[in-house]
Amino acid sequence: MIIVGIESSCDETSCSIVKNGCEDIATTINTQIDIHKLYGGVVPEIASRLHLENITLVIDETLKKANMSVSDVDAIAVTYSPGLLGSLLVGLESAKALSLVYNKPLIKVNHMLGHIVANNIGHTLEYPLISLIISGGHTDLILMEDEKSFKYIGSTLDDAVGECFDKVARILDMPYPGGPNVEKLALSGKDTYPMPDILSDDEYNFSFSGIKTAVINLNHNKPGINKADLAVSFEKTVAEILVNHIEEAVKITNINKIVLAGGVSANTYIRKSFDDFAIEKNLNIYYPELKLCTDNGAMIASAGYYEFI
Repeated sequence: MIIVGIESSCDETSCSIVKNGCEDIATTINTQIDIHKLYGGVVPEIASRLHLENITLVIDETLKKANMSVSDVDAIAVTYSPGLLGSLLVGLESAKALSLVYNKPLIKVNHMLGHIVANNIGHTLEYPLISLIISGGHTDLILMEDEKSFKYIGSTLDDAVGECFDKVARILDMPYPGGPNVEKLALSGKDTYPMPDILSDDEYNFSFSGIKTAVINLNHNKPGINKADLAVSFEKTVAEILVNHIEEAVKITNINKIVLAGGVSANTYIRKSFDDFAIEKNLNIYYPELKLCTDNGAMIASAGYYEFI
């Protein structure tokens, strides 16, 4: 079964063609990072206008890579939520047009489910599992009994983890997107600065605002601050928060399969922290391919396949 996936929820315009939910035949991603970098973050109105300029080009390029036409596919999958409203509308209307003109089924896909199912490309996910979605807009702990179940057991009460990385990068005078720049800076530092205690509650929720404030105060008030060391301390603390929450979720569910998803799952230090934890606790852990961590059409096509069947 061949599914076209269209993704336009934020600042990537992407289209993919995926076979049977697991084989990426062709993917095109047009990123807007260089534009939004000028403003220090994503500007919704600019994002939607750029999607409008690029959507047909991205779809055409994907079909060309696959040597296929829309007539050759079985269905059209598209992100419908969550995301920036104007950006979502561009992808939705494009998918609706293709569905109508070519008489193909239209499949709506939750963006967060797409991030999780991206792990099916290159792996075979086994259920039940616990998924941790870590991105610029989300930090969610989710229990999945199968492809259709989607139970939140924890979420962020303030900043998403990726948002926190971006804000810390700005504090440390680094450009958007912050995550990769903080990670790069941390490679040359050592863990030196104390960070505040993490949130611990019965709902397994997250809070990153205190860590962000600690970085601000240290950077502004401590003479001769070593920014590389500060980046290490921040990154280490964030990784500990994420691992600790997964550890608690494993205890209450007795599930030994863990899935990471979202853009922050590309962070090398966070991946290593989870690898070490998985070895210690004898858990199975899955990550998406690096190219599938950020927003892409392949994850939408893969999730669309499971929705369709």
